[in-house]
Amino acid sequence: MESSASSRVTALLRAWGQGERGALEELVPIVTHELHRIAKRCLEAKGRDAVLDTSVLINEAYLRLIRNNNSSWHDRAHFFAVCAKVMRHIVVDHARARLRARRGGGVAPLPLNESLIVSEGRCPAVVALDSALEALSVVDARKAQVVELRFFGGLTAEESAEVLKVSPETVKRDWRIAKLWLTRELKRSETDVR
Repeated sequence: MESSASSRVTALLRAWGQGERGALEELVPIVTHELHRIAKRCLEAKGRDAVLDTSVLINEAYLRLIRNNNSSWHDRAHFFAVCAKVMRHIVVDHARARLRARRGGGVAPLPLNESLIVSEGRCPAVVALDSALEALSVVDARKAQVVELRFFGGLTAEESAEVLKVSPETVKRDWRIAKLWLTRELKRSETDVR
C-alpha cells in the first residue's frame, strides 16, 4: 500500500499528465531530492564535468519531460523510472557531443600536443555502456530495463519490480545476469578498440 507522500506524488503526476499546470509546480519541490539522487548516480559513471552537473541534468530532464508530456504517469515509481531513462539519454548525448568535439567536430585538426588539452573524462566509457545496454535491450528488453532502473535510477529491487510488474526475485536474477552480460560486452568492445 502506498504511503500518503507517495500517494500525493502519484496524484500530482496524474494531474500533471492531464494538463494541470499547477500540479507540476506543486510536484517539483516534493520530487527534487529524489531527482538529485538519480542525477548523481547518472553522473557518477561519467566523471567530473564543468558543464553537466546534477542541477543542469535535472533542469534538462524537466525540460524534456515538459516538452514530451504525452504519457500518463502510473505512479511515483514509473515517474522516477522515466526520469532515470531521460537522464541517462542526456548524459549519453552529452558524452557523444564531447567525443565529437574531441575528434574535431568539423574543426581543422590541431597539432597533437594542443589536442591533448581537451578534457579526458569518461566519455568513451559512458558511450560504450550505452551501446552495450542498447544491445542488451535487443536480446532481453526487461534485463536492460532492470539495469536502467537499478543503476541509473537507483531504484531498489522492490521498486523496480513494481515498475516492471514482476517479483523482486525476478529483478534480482535479471540484475545479476545483466551485469554479467554487460561486463562481457564491455570487455569485448574494449578488446575490439585495441
